Amino acid sequence: MIEKFVKESLAQDVGRGDLYALVEPSIDAKADIIAKSDGIIAGVEYVDALARLEGFDVTWGKHDSQEFKKGDVLAILRGDSHTLLKVERTVLNILLHASSIATLTKKYVEILEPYGVKLLDTRKTRPLLRVFEKYATRCGGAVNHRMGLDDSLMIKDTHLKTIKDLKSYIEKARTKIPFTAKIEVEAETFEIAKEAMACGSDIVMCDNMIPNEIFEIVKYRDENYPHILLEASGNISLETIESFAKSGVDAISSGSLIHQANWIDMSMKMD
Repeated sequence: MIEKFVKESLAQDVGRGDLYALVEPSIDAKADIIAKSDGIIAGVEYVDALARLEGFDVTWGKHDSQEFKKGDVLAILRGDSHTLLKVERTVLNILLHASSIATLTKKYVEILEPYGVKLLDTRKTRPLLRVFEKYATRCGGAVNHRMGLDDSLMIKDTHLKTIKDLKSYIEKARTKIPFTAKIEVEAETFEIAKEAMACGSDIVMCDNMIPNEIFEIVKYRDENYPHILLEASGNISLETIESFAKSGVDAISSGSLIHQANWIDMSMKMD
C-alpha cells in the first residue's frame, strides 16, 4: 500500500517525464533535507519506500516521531542528480504533510499526558489519504480510531433515527458482527448515554457536550457500568481539550488533528 501510494504521488508530479533530464547528463549528487521550523517528523517510512523504488539512498538525521528544530538536517539523500531532482517535491510533500499532522497531534498529546487520557483521531481525512494521515497522527502520539466502517460498529445519531429498539438492535448485532468488534453508541444527551450503557454498548461517545455534562456521565458510569469506556468528541480544540480531559473520560477524539494542521516548513538543498 505504501509503495503504491508513493509511486502514484511521484507519477503525478513527473507526468510524461522530467524535462530537466533532457538537457544534461546526470551526475552523482547529494542533497540535504533541512528543517526551516520546529516540529515532529513523520513520513520516513514513505520516503524510504520511494528511495527503494527510485534507487537513491537516504541517511536519516531524525526518525518518525522524533522532535526536530529549525536548522536540523532531517535527511541526506544520495544518488544521481536526475533522480534526486525528480523526487524532490514528492519527498518534501510527503514529509511536510505527515510532519505537520504529527506536530499538531503532539501538542494535543502533551496536554493530555498528565490525565492519562488517550487521544484519538477520526475518519475526517482527505479522500484516499486516510492510511497516510492516520499514520501521521500515530507519529504524533495519537491512537487510531477506526479506519473504516468495518473496524467496529458505531451507532451515530443518524443511525439511531433508524433504530426503534436499541437494546434489541445491539443484541442482534452481537450475533452478526465479528467477536472482537466493539459497539460504540454516540450520545448527545445524558439520557441517551444512560440508555446506551443499559443496552450493552462497549463504548459511549459523549458528542458535542460541555465538560460539566460529561463529568456527570463519567460519575454515573463509574457507579453503574465501570466496564464501559467513555469517549468525548465534538468541538475539541487545543484551547478546550484540557477541560474535557479533566472530566474523567477514557479517550478524546478530534478531527482537528488532521484538518486543522498547518504546514510547517522544510526544504531540499543540493551540495
